[in-house]
This record gives sequence, structure tokens and C-alpha cells, in this order.
Amino acid sequence: MATNTKSSGIALALAAILIWSTLALISTRLSRISPFLILTIAFLISGFISLLRVKAWRIPLTTILVGAAGIFGYHSLYFKAFSLAPAVEANLINYLWPLLIVVLSPVILPGYHLTFRHILAALLGLTGAALIVTEGRLTIDLIYLPGYLLAFGAAVTWAVYSLLTKRLPPFGTESVSVFCLISGLLSLVIFLLTGGRVSDFQSLTITEWTLICLAGIGPLGAAFYFWDAALKRGDPRTIGSLAYLTPLLSTLNLLIFANKTLTLISGLAMILIIGGAVLGSLERQTG
Repeated sequence: MATNTKSSGIALALAAILIWSTLALISTRLSRISPFLILTIAFLISGFISLLRVKAWRIPLTTILVGAAGIFGYHSLYFKAFSLAPAVEANLINYLWPLLIVVLSPVILPGYHLTFRHILAALLGLTGAALIVTEGRLTIDLIYLPGYLLAFGAAVTWAVYSLLTKRLPPFGTESVSVFCLISGLLSLVIFLLTGGRVSDFQSLTITEWTLICLAGIGPLGAAFYFWDAALKRGDPRTIGSLAYLTPLLSTLNLLIFANKTLTLISGLAMILIIGGAVLGSLERQTG
């Protein structure tokens, strides 16, 4: 039974990762729109379920605060980081979150210990993600330090949120809709406070509305539910290693649907990421 539970956790994590990998492709077609406008619409869509499921709200206030802080906090820090630092470097720092899930597991969750296999898998994934994101080129400029720090803060936020969902009093995955709804309302407040106007909603084209709705249904919606369910059933050390498949699959989507070119560096990165994911997901009787 335990093996079946772990297997279902891996399957659910892979579903979340596959859906998340579409976000970059969607984002490339929404670059002219304020990130908080996108988040407002997408999160309100993904949180709509909470208005139909009263049971979703029957959770402690602490759980609501952790959930909303995790989802809204991560995306706020993520988009702010991209406005203050070059996208490549900010994205690379952001992709520390799978590694942080692995290394913070024994710190936040009792009964978990790191093995050499978990550490090696995470480092292989990190190296591959670094190559995917930087394409072998990386320039660190201290003038962008605030952006780098925000990107690191985003990584820490998502890793801690992911692990705390296993530490909090048990709650149904449907309660993730509450986190999303609150995140949507907070995004709307930030959008309006930073100069956004109601007319900005009306200026969206049909295509943009469609893409934002797809984001709310998929990478900013269903993926959160799959991720929560995966963490409840699986080993966070294994799931953290698998998470490095996100930049790999995201790159493949861009290659297939956005006419990007596969380079030697990207090919090497794919090998490292797949190797790390496989190594991290191997079953072990102890540890």
C-alpha cells in the first residue's frame, strides 16, 4: 500500500510538472500585460471552486495563511524579481526551489533524512536547469542584487510552502482553491495600487483572455491541486528531484511550438535533468 501511495505521488507530481511546463509558452504571448492583471484573473478562475465548496473553507486560519502566503508570495516575488534583474539569472536562482525542497525536508519534516542519492539527484537537476536557463552563459552583476534576492526569496517561499503542507493539520486538496481565491484578490489589490485600471481588463483581446483563462485552469490552477495531492502522498525528496523536469519540458514546449532551436548545451542539460530525476525517483528500502 505504501508503494502504491508513493507511486501515485510521483504520478501526480509529474502531472503538475507537465502542466507547469506550459506556463512559459503562454507567458511569451502575454508579455505586454501586467503580471498582476494576469494573476488576478488566473487565480480568481482557479479559486472559483472555493465558492462552490463550503467544505474547502473548514480549515484553520494558520493553514489559510500558509497557503495564501505560499501561492501569492511566491508569484509576487517571482514577477518582481524579473522586473529588477535579468530574466536568465533570476530564473536560474528561482529554480533553486526543487533543490531547497530536497535539502530542507529533514529540517521541516520529522522522520526524513537526506541520502547521498537524494543530494546527487538534486545537484544533477540543478546543473541541468542552470544550463537550460543560461545556455552556458551567466553574468552576475551586483547592481541587480535586489532582484536576485527576490528570486531567492521566491525559491525559499515555494519550497517552504510545499513542505509545510505536509506539516500542517490534514486538509483536503480542495482547500487549495481557497489559497488561490485569496491570492487572486491580493493580486487585484496590488494591481490597482500599482497603477492598474479597470479599463485594462477591457483592453484585453479575445486571444489574451483565452490564454489567461487557460493559465488559470492549468499552470496557475490544476497544477497546484496536483502538486498538493502529490506532496500528501509522496516523498518530498523524490518530488523535489523530479521538479527539475519543469525547465526541461518548458524548453521542449518552446522548441516545438515557438520555433526555438535545440543547442548542444540544451541537449546536455536534458541528459543531466533526466538522469537526476530518474536517480531521485528510484525506490530505496531505507532512508
